[in-house]
Amino acid sequence: MTHCLMALCGTLCMQAEPARPLFDFTQPATANRWQAVNDGVMGGVSRGSFQVTPAGLLEFTGTLSLENNGGFASIRSKPANMGLKSTDTLLIKLKGDGRDYSLNLYINRPLMAFSYRASFTTKKGEWLEIRAPLANFVATSFGREVANAGPVNPAEIIGIGFMLSDKKPGPFRLEIESIQAVSKAP
Repeated sequence: MTHCLMALCGTLCMQAEPARPLFDFTQPATANRWQAVNDGVMGGVSRGSFQVTPAGLLEFTGTLSLENNGGFASIRSKPANMGLKSTDTLLIKLKGDGRDYSLNLYINRPLMAFSYRASFTTKKGEWLEIRAPLANFVATSFGREVANAGPVNPAEIIGIGFMLSDKKPGPFRLEIESIQAVSKAP
């Protein structure tokens, strides 16, 4: 009986809390919480933009160019407290074009081109659920891993973003239906 009760408790204790939406793309005003940042900040000519559609999607589209030492297009949320916890996993439902993207977390530190990054591959025309535990994000600056930066501190996260920098020029399209956080219950 005790063994059965302990096994049941172990199962119950490992269940996740309900998912917490971080953005509601069914509300057009959500677009005001996002911005595009492309390689033009460094002289490049890539074009990337976004819109919140009437269908309740965040669309990230554009053309990646390697001209003028360019090669990235991105969108990111404007700075705000994200309310994340160290045990959180980000759940993102999206549809892509078969290209490799990165999911970036931005923190409130005066470090140039610094973010914590996790990469993912899309399947052309297929809806996917990306699961990215905060513990799996890697510190980067200008796309290179930063040694000894330590793990991301959830209390410092002020933004989330998507970046394309796969060194393949041409058009791209990423549709995001939802961005949520889920945490394992203690």
